[in-house]
Amino acid sequence: MSTAANPEVKTTPTTVETVTVKVNGRAVAVPKTMPDHLGKPVPTTMLQACQVAGVEVPHYCYHPKLPIAGNCRMCLVEYGLPMLGPDRKPLLNEDGTPKIAKQVLPYDPSQPRGVIACATPISPGMEIYADSPATQQMREGVLESLLINHPLDCPICDQAGECKLQEYSVEHGQATSRFVEEKVHKPKRVDLGPRIVLDDERCILCSRCVRFTRDIVGDDALGFVNRGSYNTLTHYPGKPFDNNYTLNTVDLCPVGALTSKDFRFKMRVWFLKETKSLCTSCGTGCNIVMGSREGQLHRYEPRQNDAVNSSWMCDQGRLNYKWIGRADRLQEVMIRRG
Repeated sequence: MSTAANPEVKTTPTTVETVTVKVNGRAVAVPKTMPDHLGKPVPTTMLQACQVAGVEVPHYCYHPKLPIAGNCRMCLVEYGLPMLGPDRKPLLNEDGTPKIAKQVLPYDPSQPRGVIACATPISPGMEIYADSPATQQMREGVLESLLINHPLDCPICDQAGECKLQEYSVEHGQATSRFVEEKVHKPKRVDLGPRIVLDDERCILCSRCVRFTRDIVGDDALGFVNRGSYNTLTHYPGKPFDNNYTLNTVDLCPVGALTSKDFRFKMRVWFLKETKSLCTSCGTGCNIVMGSREGQLHRYEPRQNDAVNSSWMCDQGRLNYKWIGRADRLQEVMIRRG
């Protein structure tokens, strides 16, 4: 028998092609492509470049595990591109750096041109002004539009404490409202399915829930009806929103439009103690965060692990926590004697 050892296989490290852009005046080398929600390499976006640079760009509709929609407009940013000469080559300053032209509206050159960072690819030499006065003004305008018909029910909303609309209103919004007309009223406490309650007045039309059920679950059950201020989220007529992954839409919802019947009005989230754990309902072993208070468990939430459960978990596993506090649960080992 031969005892010769197998020769070692040498692997060549993969070189990542990068693009240099500036974020808030700081040069950052960013990968030219990054994986999309399916893991397929696609051109890196301005929002991803800002994340690499450690700069937060507020957003509602964007989610790294969902297809890009670009409909909330919250991630609007001001930007600049290298100026090109007649030969289509960059014009240079005296110090050799490229001249940058801030982009403006073609019909009003006095106004900066914003683009949605979640869907705009980066290009060499691009400058992103994520915190400029013009960018701040864009965010204020978007938030003002979103809040025009939004109800002022934060004290009774289940999403309070983990609501992106609250957080962004404090960070990027205005202190007062100029709206004096009556708000548009939409359906409230809609029984969307066996586990979900919908408040359409709180919905900001980000479409996260629509894209999740359609593109991730494969159940095209949700959609929008009507137009303008009367645009409303609803389910397919005569078909309740009922699959084994519906409660993931509650996690995805950045506001309090979609709420879980099981957790609704039971506990304020800032009182919960969060503990990392694993779901034991099946052999998958979904990574979870358990929310508890004073020894009582109140909810399971998925914890991202791309190798196991990505960012999701099934409804059956999520709701299978009540056995922990049941009175008839075994407290000690039982031995049967013959």
